[in-house]
Amino acid sequence: MSPVKTKTNPALAHPGELKRQNFSHRVAIVVGLVMVAGLALIFAYLLVDVLLIAFAGLLLAIFLRGLTNYFSHLTGIPAGWSLAIVGVALLVLVGGGGWLLAPDLTSQLAQLSMSLPESIEQLRQRLQQYSWSEQFLSELPSMQNALFSRLDILSRATGLVSRTLGLLTNLALILFIGIYVAVNPTLYKEGLLKLIPADKRPRAREVLHDVGHTLERWLIGRSLSMLVIGVLTTIGLQLIGVPLALTLGLLAAILSFIPYIGPILSVIPPALLAFSESSAAVIYVGLLYLAIQLFESYLLTPLIQKRAVNLPPALTITWQVALSVLVGFTGLVLATPLVATIFVLVKRLYIEDVLHDR
Repeated sequence: MSPVKTKTNPALAHPGELKRQNFSHRVAIVVGLVMVAGLALIFAYLLVDVLLIAFAGLLLAIFLRGLTNYFSHLTGIPAGWSLAIVGVALLVLVGGGGWLLAPDLTSQLAQLSMSLPESIEQLRQRLQQYSWSEQFLSELPSMQNALFSRLDILSRATGLVSRTLGLLTNLALILFIGIYVAVNPTLYKEGLLKLIPADKRPRAREVLHDVGHTLERWLIGRSLSMLVIGVLTTIGLQLIGVPLALTLGLLAAILSFIPYIGPILSVIPPALLAFSESSAAVIYVGLLYLAIQLFESYLLTPLIQKRAVNLPPALTITWQVALSVLVGFTGLVLATPLVATIFVLVKRLYIEDVLHDR
């Protein structure tokens, strides 16, 4: 009677070979994940403008829904009708304000475009009196050469039209995205949650709510701050006697949307215009903007940030500079809400869920 032959397991017979196979399998998984992440980053970089436009539209939708929810809670009107009322009220406010201010703004913008080059040229001539400025000024072209020598009028006009059309197109896309998301935010929110495993969806829904709530509070607070800065700047410039106070106040309000960097940029045009009047006017303009920024930084912003996210200034400035270099002006404008979003995601998903730290 012949002995019974038993089959041996190759894995048990060759443990070294099994280890090599497992190691190769893990290496293949890591390489695959790295390639997928790299392709995702390349894809995101190529479509960064589209993603930023979509994010801006999402911000508009959050702003509209925030006003809608507040109005609905205040009046008891259903959310759909409240959104329609809020939309009409905003259109009337913007349209009516534009109709009332359009003549003054148009004339002031035209005057500003002519006054700024003259003010810069006057500053240049005054600086030429000092020896330390000779080398600096010699490397700079005159205003006339900078404006007309290298680019003819036709190319400048063509570039201006192209940039204007691009800006209007982007604004239209942001408006439509914001309106569609504001009308039915649940559709897009639940669609995004479908991409997440079922057992993780409750936590993902909670995190999305926190992100939306944070951006909503930040937007409303930023809008209030912009309004206060615009009004105070306009009144202050009128009292000082600086021309084009309305336009400069509007510019200060818009640029204040960009924390830290925006206020610095907003003081340059009024300082140049004041310089053409007198040296004392420049000092008054500087003191005015300093007082407004101190009021905004130490009184208004802390009151707002009690109900909004408190972002570290160094992190915000670093992110603004990085996005402005990588993307341009759009990245600079949207840097702060992007930081706020990442801030909430890191706190909720990494610090709390991974590190289990409050």
